[in-house]
Amino acid sequence: MAVTETELEALAAELGAALQSQGWQLAAAESCTGGWLAQVVTSVAGSSVWFDRGFVTYSNASKQDMLDVRSETLLQFGAVSEETAREMAQGVLAHSAAQVAIAITGIAGPSGGSTEKPVGMVCFAWAVSGSPCASTTHYFAGNRREVRAASVGFALRQLQALVP
Repeated sequence: MAVTETELEALAAELGAALQSQGWQLAAAESCTGGWLAQVVTSVAGSSVWFDRGFVTYSNASKQDMLDVRSETLLQFGAVSEETAREMAQGVLAHSAAQVAIAITGIAGPSGGSTEKPVGMVCFAWAVSGSPCASTTHYFAGNRREVRAASVGFALRQLQALVP
C-alpha cells in the first residue's frame, strides 16, 4: 500500500507535537531518502521549534566527513547496514543540538541491489541522548518512489513510538 504525502505530513505533525511536549529536537541523517524525511518534517508549520537539522549523506565520503562513520564500518558492513545506520545516528547527535536522531540508509532501486542486499532493503537507526542506539532493517516492495515514501513513513512511526 502506497504512502501518500498527506499521510506523511500527518505523521510528522503528530511526531512534532510529541517532541515539542518533551522539549526535544529531532535531527536526521538520510541516504536513500535524499532529504525526504526532512522535507516532510519541515512542511509542518512551526517545525523549527522541534526540528534542528538534516544531513543528506548519500556518498560514503559524506557519511565519514559529516557523521563520523568509520571507514572500517563501511568496508566491513557496507553503507547499507545497521552498523552504518547506528554510526550515522550517533553522528547526528554529536553534530547537532537534537536529543533524538534518525538515520536511514538503503537501496531504493531500481538498480543497485544484490542477493544479499536486495532493492527495497532499508536500514534504520534511532538514537536518544543518554540511551543506547537501536536499529532495524526493513524490506519494502515497490518502485523507487514507493520504497522511499514507505521508508519515511516507517521512520516517522518508529520515532513516534520512541518519544513519550
